[in-house]
Amino acid sequence: MDHGTEAGEAPSPGAGNGATDHADAGRIPLAVVVVDRDGLVSHWSSGARRMFGVPKEEALGRQAVDLLPVSGALPEDTPFGSRATYDGLGPGLESSLDGHLSYPAAGRARLTAAGPERIDVLWWAYPLVGPGPERLLVLAADAAAMRHEDDDVSFERIAPGFALHTDFPGAEELARRLPDILPSMSVGDSARVVSQVLELGYPVLEFSQNDRVPVTPDWGVPRRAERKARRERAARAEARGAPLPGDLTDDEGEDLEYAAVRERLEFLNEVSGRIGTSLDLSRTIVEVSRAVVPRFTDVAGTYLREQVVAGEGFPDGVPDTTTMWHRVALEHTDEPGRWDDVVPVGEAMPFPAHTPFFQCMTTGEPVLVPRISERMGHMIAAQFEKRDIRPLITGRSMLVVPLKARNVVLGFMILLRHPERVEFNDMDRVTGAELAARAGLVLDNARMYTYQESVAETLQDSMLPTIEPRMAGCDIATRYLPGTLLGRVGGDWFDSVKLPGSRTALVVGDVMGHGLNSAAMMGQLRTAVQTMAALDLPPAQLLRNLDDLAQRLGDTYLATCLYAVYDPIAGMLHLANAGHIPPVLVRAADGRSELLDLPTGAPVGVGGVPFEAVRVRVRPGDRLVMCTDGLVEVRGEDIGVGLATLCESAAHPAASMDHACDTIIRALNTRGGRKDDVALLMARLNGIAPEDVAEWRLALDPVEVARARAVVREQLHEWGLAGLADNAELMVGELVTNAVRHAQSRRIELRLVRGDTLLCEVDDDDPTLPVLLGAGPGDEFGRGLGLVSALSREWGASRTGAGKTAWFELTLPRG
Repeated sequence: MDHGTEAGEAPSPGAGNGATDHADAGRIPLAVVVVDRDGLVSHWSSGARRMFGVPKEEALGRQAVDLLPVSGALPEDTPFGSRATYDGLGPGLESSLDGHLSYPAAGRARLTAAGPERIDVLWWAYPLVGPGPERLLVLAADAAAMRHEDDDVSFERIAPGFALHTDFPGAEELARRLPDILPSMSVGDSARVVSQVLELGYPVLEFSQNDRVPVTPDWGVPRRAERKARRERAARAEARGAPLPGDLTDDEGEDLEYAAVRERLEFLNEVSGRIGTSLDLSRTIVEVSRAVVPRFTDVAGTYLREQVVAGEGFPDGVPDTTTMWHRVALEHTDEPGRWDDVVPVGEAMPFPAHTPFFQCMTTGEPVLVPRISERMGHMIAAQFEKRDIRPLITGRSMLVVPLKARNVVLGFMILLRHPERVEFNDMDRVTGAELAARAGLVLDNARMYTYQESVAETLQDSMLPTIEPRMAGCDIATRYLPGTLLGRVGGDWFDSVKLPGSRTALVVGDVMGHGLNSAAMMGQLRTAVQTMAALDLPPAQLLRNLDDLAQRLGDTYLATCLYAVYDPIAGMLHLANAGHIPPVLVRAADGRSELLDLPTGAPVGVGGVPFEAVRVRVRPGDRLVMCTDGLVEVRGEDIGVGLATLCESAAHPAASMDHACDTIIRALNTRGGRKDDVALLMARLNGIAPEDVAEWRLALDPVEVARARAVVREQLHEWGLAGLADNAELMVGELVTNAVRHAQSRRIELRLVRGDTLLCEVDDDDPTLPVLLGAGPGDEFGRGLGLVSALSREWGASRTGAGKTAWFELTLPRG
């Protein structure tokens, strides 16, 4: 519209001090009023004096509603230049003065001037927040000031509004000139007002349904002087019969379109910079919602597919009426709590086919509803059981935009504007679609990262064993901390394995590197260690075999490993190290801690390097601490500092094993700079007292079976466990019978150990492990192990260096 550019010629807020009565080129005078939190006028410009007819001395300190006409606004469809009997600036300003609106408002009206005439007024109101007393900034302009004698236009449709973005030269001028027109404010208060006006938007004039012209300089709209010069050049060219200059061939209405498009592009660029700062899905959702409220909309509700929220995949194809959508965020400018009970975040629901939401999710296109009628409000509210959302949505303008990536709809956003605010239009639909497209890509990236993180964590958790807190003669506590790098899955692990003779193998290892390959190799090595430990291989031999296995798996990865065997009866630790950091032993007698001096060895996978084992005597109550280097090693710091801190924190008194682990983690994990994952294993070596162990040597003779039964019964009576004697006697007879039948020499050993359970072990020199068979009615053999399996708490058999050990456990009676 040609007449649109004429009115939009770069008016400047600098004229708001009332210094001029008529607009210079590119300026319109503004009336500037500031209202405090009590509704009193705290600033009244000379422009306000001329427009409203009240001197500054009389205005300051008075109620704003007594000075600013706030009722009887023009109907929306009233031509602005027509005569009317309505006075006042309208209910929008009244709501702002009452503090009911938290977003900027604008309006147009006709006022009765001090004389017999009426004046055409445009006004803008900015709510102000912060520590200062100011609550509202009101700008008002006389539209007649934009008319000039050479203008051949009429103002049939004009309304004030707000630019959605302020990153343009006019914003700098406002920041520079607004303090000049607010002389009654301090520098700090004035800067606070400027910053809020820049954040909420900039005054604009609307000349059509789709085009807006900012009332600021240099927004791409030709100034009056520029257009005059262009007309003169065109006239001269026409007189010469020459073609028109290239800059005159475009309709000036395109300048308006250019301004509006630029405004929206700058808004989208700003939003793009505010979202996607994190790969955390929940944080990204909040960023997307907050980016559009209140600048673009007053309410933003975000819904995502149930599978997206759960970090799962979902079937191909468009959603249907059974698809569940989770409400994951809700931002609004209404009073706090108004939406929370009616549409709480976290709720999941399907959407019927007749709703705008279903249309959006199935077509993947935005859906614009200029105003939600009572009928549509009732239709939407029907799906909310026992909750009436009609008061929240009826009369509002609604835009539903899809959140999609790679042509897949992940969710959608419901955008609502207050009834007092201008409706969404076609350009808003395009802006919302572009906004949703950018947000969809960011959400999809966060979704994929969350999914990969879930896969990595699931893999890591599946590879870490569940450690029993109590083993024979020792208590165990563990901690695992994932790395802080992306792709958190790593190659650290810990383990404990039950061994014959009431012994326990304690293992900590670390595959060098990160990622799924490291985790996969860790799983292979951990399984190998468990298998070789079950064979009761000595620590040095076990590491030798593990090194051979690592070389066969490939030369890409290396791993460190610390392997220790605790014998609670002998009070002995048997340890071997393959390139791992040494363990810490905390002595119970004096609380002193020390790094055990072990032959370091080379990491497994190097090949050709011997491993040595050492024995360390321990006493009941001593604690062994084993960890990976991720706990003690920090980039840029000597590892000796971390080892010293480990020794000091391990020696700190603690009420329990868990508390002791937490003390170590707090001492070492708060230093910063940790990137690697961490495995920590602590064992309190309680030992088994000699009086809780009974051993017998049996001859390779069937008559020894009866003797074995008798000594077991006698020992259990002596320990006060007579209630276990019958079952224990039966099972011992079966195990000794098998040993007598299959042993190759005259050595059979029987051992009873009283601990948390009653353990019975029978050793012989035959390496063949017994197998549980299904015995039929006529079978002569096969029933013995079935009896043991049925009566025992747990049973098993394992090879030893000299043969095998068959064992069973019985639960001790409570007492």
